[in-house]
Amino acid sequence: MMNKKTAVILVNLGTPDAPTPQAVRRYLREFLSDTRVIEIPKLIWQAILNAFVLTTRPKRVAHAYQSVWTPDGSPLLVILQKQARHLQDLLTAQGISVPVRAATTYGNPSIKSVMGQLMDEGFESLVVLPLYPQYSATSTAAAFDKVAMLLTQSRNMPELHFIKDYHDNPLYIEALAQSVERHWQNHGRADRLLMSFHGIPKPYADKGDPYPEQCRTTAALLADRLGLGTGEWAVSFQSRFGAQEWLKPYTDELLADWGASGASVQVISPAFSADCLETLEELAVENLDNFINAGGKQYEYIPALNTDETHIQMMAELVKPYL
Repeated sequence: MMNKKTAVILVNLGTPDAPTPQAVRRYLREFLSDTRVIEIPKLIWQAILNAFVLTTRPKRVAHAYQSVWTPDGSPLLVILQKQARHLQDLLTAQGISVPVRAATTYGNPSIKSVMGQLMDEGFESLVVLPLYPQYSATSTAAAFDKVAMLLTQSRNMPELHFIKDYHDNPLYIEALAQSVERHWQNHGRADRLLMSFHGIPKPYADKGDPYPEQCRTTAALLADRLGLGTGEWAVSFQSRFGAQEWLKPYTDELLADWGASGASVQVISPAFSADCLETLEELAVENLDNFINAGGKQYEYIPALNTDETHIQMMAELVKPYL
C-alpha cells in the first residue's frame, strides 16, 4: 500500500470562467441545479431557476465579479492553484514527493477532469481535501458527490481518502489567530471582532446538517485563543439567497446594529479558505457600506488565510497520514 502511486486533490467551490453574464449564467446553472444546494423539488425549482434566477441574476453577479477579477483570473481559482503549488513544495521539502492538483466542484477545472487525468496517468490512490473547514452537505458533501459520481463509472476504481472537515484543527485555529494578531499589529485593535461564516438555509440545519455547530465551535476556539471576552466578538452568517429563513444572526443586519452603536469593527470569515467574491466584494465592500450607512466609523476586513504558511502546514498535516 505504501508503494501505491498517490496524488492529492485540493477542492474549492468554483468560479465562472470569465466575469461576463454568459459565463456567470453557465456557472450558476450548474451550481444552483445541484440538489445538495437547493432542496426545492427539482421540477419546481428548475422552472424558477430558468424563468427568473438565470434571467436576472447573471448580469448583477457578473458586475460583482468584474470588481474583484484579477489579471490572472478569478481570485478563488488563482489562490487555489497557488495553495496546491505551495502544498506540493512543502511536502517535497519534507521528503514526500506527490503531485497536488487543484479542482472545483462547479466550473473548471472540474473534479471529474482532474481525477480523470490522474487516473489516466496511473495514480492508484487519491487524497481529496475539500477546503471547507466546517462540513456542510451544501459544500463538502456536494464535492463528495462529484467524486463518487466518477468512481461509479470507473472499472478500476482508485483507493480514496476523503477528508471531511477540520473546523477544530489546532493548526487551523492557530493560523486564524495569527492572521488576526498580524492585523492588530499593523492596524490596531477594534472594539469588536465579527466572525462571519457563509450561511445555509435554517431548514437544512434543522434536518441535521452540523455546519452551524461547527462554525460556532471554530469561533469559540478562536476567541479563546485570542483571549477575547464576552461582548468583544460575535458569530454571524452571510450570503443568504432566496426568501426562506437562513442561519442567524445575519451579517448585514448585525453590522447595521453595530454601526448605529458607534463600535469599531474588524471582520474575519473563517469559513473561507481563499478570498473570493463573498469576501472581497460582499464582506469588504458591500457590508462596509451597510456599516457606514448605519453610522459606523471604522470597519476593516481581515483577509482569508489563502497561502498563509501555517495554513499550508495544516493542509500538509491533514493529508500526510494518507501518503
